[in-house]
Amino acid sequence: AGMPSGESVRSARDERMFVVHPRRTAGALATGCQAGGHTPERELMRMGSRSFWRVSLSRVLINVWFLGAADLDLHHLIHAQDDGPAVQGAVVRRVNAPYGVSPEEAAIFWFGRVDPTENYADVRVSYDETHIFLHIATFDRRLWYDGSPSANDLTNWDAMTVYLNKADNASNGPDANAYRFEGQLVWWEGRDSYQAAYRGDGTTWVTAAIDFETRSGWRGDQPNNDVDDRGWWLQYLIPFESLGLDGPPPHGTVWGLAVALHDRDDSAGTPIGDQVWPETMDTEQPATWGGLAFGVPAYAAPPAFPEGTTTIRHGLEGATVTDADVGGSSLCGYAAAPDFFPTWGSLNYAGKDFLNIQNQGDVADWPCFSRYYVTFPLDRIPANTAIVSATLTLYLWGGAGEGLDPGPQPSLIQVLSVDRDWDEATITWNNAPQAKENISATWVEPVDAYPGRPGIPYHWDVSRAVAEAHACGSPLRLAMYESDWAYHSGKYFDTCDVDEWGTEGRPTLRITWGTRVATPYSIYLPNTTRTGE
Repeated sequence: AGMPSGESVRSARDERMFVVHPRRTAGALATGCQAGGHTPERELMRMGSRSFWRVSLSRVLINVWFLGAADLDLHHLIHAQDDGPAVQGAVVRRVNAPYGVSPEEAAIFWFGRVDPTENYADVRVSYDETHIFLHIATFDRRLWYDGSPSANDLTNWDAMTVYLNKADNASNGPDANAYRFEGQLVWWEGRDSYQAAYRGDGTTWVTAAIDFETRSGWRGDQPNNDVDDRGWWLQYLIPFESLGLDGPPPHGTVWGLAVALHDRDDSAGTPIGDQVWPETMDTEQPATWGGLAFGVPAYAAPPAFPEGTTTIRHGLEGATVTDADVGGSSLCGYAAAPDFFPTWGSLNYAGKDFLNIQNQGDVADWPCFSRYYVTFPLDRIPANTAIVSATLTLYLWGGAGEGLDPGPQPSLIQVLSVDRDWDEATITWNNAPQAKENISATWVEPVDAYPGRPGIPYHWDVSRAVAEAHACGSPLRLAMYESDWAYHSGKYFDTCDVDEWGTEGRPTLRITWGTRVATPYSIYLPNTTRTGE
């Protein structure tokens, strides 16, 4: 299918020629695999330009045939600046914020470490017609805030900073599209003196009268003493109106986002380094920030003839699938009790035959929080095929809080892609990979009684993550976590280490794949004049 490499396409309105190389174009469309910021759309424009001396296009209708056309963002193709510098603002980490949901349904990402000095944070993100919502919960052993706050040193205490960029992340300094929102912990005082806003002026940050709201809370002994606590949280409500908008941007819009967690553990203010997301973030360089996408993208399968479905499960046809949970697992990190901070972040559960996924709104119970990782090999998927769909299945058989009042609650468990390897024998909360982006979510109900093997199947759509991993030639690496608010939210599933009598209940990946179909697309290109070599 498709036309031979180098075959020309003539415009319906103009006899001048535009050359497309389908084979090379299809390879360039593998998302997340371009080096040096060469996006698929830029590669398409660049490949066409090499084949002629001069082309003048004046709103010419080009009928482009190429393999895997559905993977191309035509909006970006039309607006690509050909032969410009490589994109510097490529998003490495991104959160896809859902619209109009409760905190327990918000997207979640995480960063930091748990030990006596360093802090860790869970960040929930969503939006509605009027606001961007962020809830940042941090595990912090000592809580300190300023009894006489000053806007000039809010971040010298326990505080958080959220950075937003309404444009792309390509700028080398904070411009007028960049915003900085600071908020400090407070006990009972009013919050107005414990928050501040800034805006970029092209080179640096300047104080700005921008309306936004913060709320905070803490759990433990009390702030401003030398007794151990558990942690604190800060919520942001940032109105779109304060950002110069009448409402939220269109679904699929991506802004820049970064978060910094500031820590103070004594009255003297002994210096402690910030924890930041993403980990390479520079506060003065929006090009280093992560991404905030408005809406959770759905997977659009490329045109393809389905040819087969491959099932991948540990031990099935020799497949090796690796998984592990980290954090408190099913015993709330009992091995690290009672102090937790010194050793909880280093607990490892290699070989455990079941897993727990758990979170909640009360940061005091963070020793019970638990996150799950799994890696599937994709070498049984034929090369040069398209991913039609992919489903992850876990088998539920129990959960936290059985027999308690209130009892177990439903959980919206999220699946997220991960971009680096890990080792089951050494993975811990502190060294586990951060998420690349959230992919999908599924509601999981509590069980009233043991359902028997293999358990109750629950499914997650991981098509987009599988398509990206397959295109990059890498295994599928996933993490699973939740934004639950209620107590007793933990859900128990079998792992890959369950005994041979329970192999059917092991985590299972089913992928339907097929051969790509050549697809015609008609697009308009803007006025362009090109001079060849």
